Amino acid sequence: MSAGLRRWLAVAALAAAGTAHAEPVRYRFDPTHTFVTFEVLHFATSTLRGRFGPLQGDVTIDRAQRSGRVQVVVDTATVSTGLPVLDARLKESDMLAAKEHPQAFFVADRFEFDDAGRVSTLRGEFTLRGASLALELKALRFNCYTSPLLRVEVCGGDFEGRFSRSAAGITHSLPFVADTVRLLVQVEAIRDDAR
Repeated sequence: MSAGLRRWLAVAALAAAGTAHAEPVRYRFDPTHTFVTFEVLHFATSTLRGRFGPLQGDVTIDRAQRSGRVQVVVDTATVSTGLPVLDARLKESDMLAAKEHPQAFFVADRFEFDDAGRVSTLRGEFTLRGASLALELKALRFNCYTSPLLRVEVCGGDFEGRFSRSAAGITHSLPFVADTVRLLVQVEAIRDDAR
């Protein structure tokens, strides 16, 4: 075999290996590490905080194409502020309407990546109480690692976004309780090679 042919075969093998490695990878949410916290200013004094979760969903990341898709399902009845009476109030029909709309959804397929190949921004559609809102989530941090317990790749981070609750029809207590809701999403997702 000539030296030129050997070089060509080596380059072809590397290219094939790179293509195989660059395929989209699917991750499923780890429910023990995936929650969304919300914050809203209360009478311009303190910040009211609560949490939903665990969240259901999965994410597909294609690092070579710098693209991805995430689907998140939030059970609205899981709202928890630490005050059962407030949780019950938040589930009522003029607030989260947990009985009429038991789930909220976030679907995003516009991903941005930083220079190191980490997810930096997600843009998509947030559906709450049947209303669809544009939502951008910015990564405060994002990382992947091999879990010593699971012996598989885990990716995740903390993401931040904001939306107007009145745009979803939640106008109770305005303007005393602010219209802008800050979301903080913590997520870890486990690589799922079972296809």
